[in-house]
Amino acid sequence: MPEYDIALELARLHILSGADFVRQLKMLTQYNIFKPVGSEKDILVAEGSHHEDFPLLLDAARKAVSHGNKVYILPNPKGIRTADFIFENKGIFKMYDLKTISGKTSLENRLMESIGQTNHVLVNICTKYSPRLMAMQIRNYFQLNPNALEVLIFKGRKSISVKRKWSESTDFYVTFRRLYEK
Repeated sequence: MPEYDIALELARLHILSGADFVRQLKMLTQYNIFKPVGSEKDILVAEGSHHEDFPLLLDAARKAVSHGNKVYILPNPKGIRTADFIFENKGIFKMYDLKTISGKTSLENRLMESIGQTNHVLVNICTKYSPRLMAMQIRNYFQLNPNALEVLIFKGRKSISVKRKWSESTDFYVTFRRLYEK
């Protein structure tokens, strides 16, 4: 691999879209800055990304691996808003910003913080949270963020992917609650 500036390569993600964006994600994962976390071959961490929220990142990464993803934990260079992860699943690459929820009403604020970082948000639920309130806040997030594509929710071992079209459907609240409470 040629020499690179990881901060510059991450910043380029903000100006790319479509196939160019996906190519950039794939290229980032091929740089040798990523090393396995201990014996966990499907969780790779970039050098210099061991920040104070690393235990939260590792918890969510382990859940993502249990759902078939290979996870790359991204560095967080100063001055650049970056997401936390690149997930690779059967050749599909997506970038996610992690929002760990431990309060009973904090989801909406946390979702809004992700605007401008990535179009995919991973919400790791670590508390009891009203599924009705969650569905309302997710729908509101999609309404306020025209670029949002997905909110992926991890609750225990469960994974629920909410895409924009589903959030706009008339049966979203009922279906979401059923899946969340199952």
